[in-house]
Amino acid sequence: MDTTQIRWGILSTAQIARKNWRAIRHSGNGIVAAVASRDPVRSQAFIDECQLESPFESAPRALGSYEALIDSPEVDAIYVPLPTGLRKQWVIRAAQAGKHVVCEKPCGSNLRDLEEILEACERYGVQFMDGVMFMHSKRLTAIRRVLEDRSIVGTIRRIQTGFSFCAPPSFFSGNIRSNASLEPHGCVGDLGWYCIRLTLWAMNWRMPTQVTGRILSQVSRPDSPAPVPTEFSAELLYENGVSAGFYCAFIAELQQWAIVSGDKGYLRIPDFVLPYYGGEMSFETHQAAYEVQGCEFQMKPGIDVHSVNEHSNSHPNAQESNLFRNFASQILSGRLNHDWPEMALKTQKVLEACLESSRNESQLIPLS
Repeated sequence: MDTTQIRWGILSTAQIARKNWRAIRHSGNGIVAAVASRDPVRSQAFIDECQLESPFESAPRALGSYEALIDSPEVDAIYVPLPTGLRKQWVIRAAQAGKHVVCEKPCGSNLRDLEEILEACERYGVQFMDGVMFMHSKRLTAIRRVLEDRSIVGTIRRIQTGFSFCAPPSFFSGNIRSNASLEPHGCVGDLGWYCIRLTLWAMNWRMPTQVTGRILSQVSRPDSPAPVPTEFSAELLYENGVSAGFYCAFIAELQQWAIVSGDKGYLRIPDFVLPYYGGEMSFETHQAAYEVQGCEFQMKPGIDVHSVNEHSNSHPNAQESNLFRNFASQILSGRLNHDWPEMALKTQKVLEACLESSRNESQLIPLS
């Protein structure tokens, strides 16, 4: 293995892989060495199209099977954007072949699948990380500084997040996210994963003691073995009195916000998953003041905007580029980061507890 850059293999030609092709190119310490699908013609077409927009000096190899990519001596790490229902077998095979893995979310069809994935990665000494890009944004570092400054937000009392988009009718009849064999968690896995992750991060990775969830709507289709959630809400309860709620849906127009409320103010991120387009990222802190003087009643907003010099996307300092740069740097260091797998495991545990509650009349589910 080159000690200055990581050779990546992309396992499938999923749409999100195009964004991450460019992210790898912008990382500065990685190249795409190969792309695999079940059809070499499709792999080559994907490579040709990506090379036109964001070329590597040497074009990656087009492979006609996932096995060929995993077994390739020219690949050090694999990016896996396969559907959730297919991930377990291929991530485990990659680990057995000594390949490091960045895996899209949700990472497993169920908690046991993810535990087996992480056990395999640990056994074979490879790094695992899920593909949550905002975890690698400089904005998150700035937000942490504000939360730790107890004069602005104060002690956290409530966290609320929302992530949704309004899908067209064709989505519910043909998209893999409405097929339980491929994406069993529906909107909760696709969107709720981010909401849960932001909450866990804000709480410094402390787990809630109880959760409750509710499926607000779901879809069934003939080729799906079970319905999948299309609209969902949940509550996460902490032993110190903090509560957190999230809403995710395929049937409400695009939104992706997070609010962290404390006893002195609150912090709002309007675009916590996919930053609004531009060369600067921001968030707001609010310390409203309600003043009464005789017959004069005034509500003063007390808004401060905090900005970070970071591009939203398609740039060497964008969060997706940081993700692949950070992952490659970890591999090149010769040490494993055990926090990254633990983050994925905690997120999956909360997600599945919320779904368990929703299928049992929204009863409270304890979490150890």
